Amino acid sequence: MISNYTIGVEEEYMLCDNVGDLANKANFLMKNLPKNLLDRYSYELILSEFESNTSVHDNVSDCLSEISMLRNTINKIAKKNNFKIGISGTHPTARTDEQEFVINDSYNWVSDQLKYYATKNITFSIHVHIGLNDKDKLVSVTNTLRRWIPPLLALSTNSPFFEGQNTGMLSSRTFQFGLFPRTEIPSFLNSYKDYEEIINKYIETKTISKPRQIWWKIRPHYDYKTIEFRVCDVQRSLQNTDMIISLVQSLVRSIIINNDYNHDYCYEYLTDGLWKASSKNFSCKIIDPYDSKLVTMEEMINRMIAYSKNSLEYFGNSHVINTVQNIIKNGTEANNQIKVYDKHGFKKLKKYLMTSVDYEYKRRNYV
Repeated sequence: MISNYTIGVEEEYMLCDNVGDLANKANFLMKNLPKNLLDRYSYELILSEFESNTSVHDNVSDCLSEISMLRNTINKIAKKNNFKIGISGTHPTARTDEQEFVINDSYNWVSDQLKYYATKNITFSIHVHIGLNDKDKLVSVTNTLRRWIPPLLALSTNSPFFEGQNTGMLSSRTFQFGLFPRTEIPSFLNSYKDYEEIINKYIETKTISKPRQIWWKIRPHYDYKTIEFRVCDVQRSLQNTDMIISLVQSLVRSIIINNDYNHDYCYEYLTDGLWKASSKNFSCKIIDPYDSKLVTMEEMINRMIAYSKNSLEYFGNSHVINTVQNIIKNGTEANNQIKVYDKHGFKKLKKYLMTSVDYEYKRRNYV
């Protein structure tokens, strides 16, 4: 049986040539991985993307150590073979019509379902799994967690550019992946049985062929019995990665220890918050779906920190509050991309997305 609050993380990386353009190196990497790590990596939809998958961890620190090891492993292979790893929620200049796709059953199914739009998903995210040993709580906790999906995205935006355009968004990944069906914030689920019925009806009507083809921003994972957070852009900074993992683990625990289950929020407020998180700065006004109060995104983030603070302290992760405050003050990785582009253009930006990747975690104390 899975333990409560255990952690597993998936990260999606760009595979790039030396100037930072996407390079079809996924097959090469898969053939050259250490045999003992083969189950820690997987393909995504395109041959210039690669995914790492951690084992299950009891604490964030051990999980970060494995993420660091997994990043280093493929980076060393890449460096020896004249290509590099890049990290961004989208590649800033890659053309969707120039990508080569992985030919396997999963891609064939997506291609058959989505036709032209299957080719538009050049996106890179981080998925965080938090374990729960009670199936019904997977749903009742997810219902309440939906309140925090917009502020989690707001802190992690990292994809302002797409196909050579400044999109005007901070997370264009949210929009590109949103072309796929079943990628929104889920509506209220009455029970785990209700969730199973949705899955079974979708399979019966050939909407999906397996449960993991429900790609909501947050979902009870049918196979792993975890809550999977899927809303965040992948981060170059391991400090920011630490923040995301620590926050979501603590939010789950805070809901459970406070018996704060099954909130049924106004869905319009949830989707408006998501839109603002993907496109606006921290001073934008949103509506907290919990109490219908108008707040800024910064205030909503502060509410999230207050809600999770006791659990952050319980897990020994209260240091990430400093990371949150630094992002609010200095901007997200999307803002950093925009600064590099405004000063140097796409050529230097593509280099930056490779050279600024963290491979070793060093906790920083912000002043």
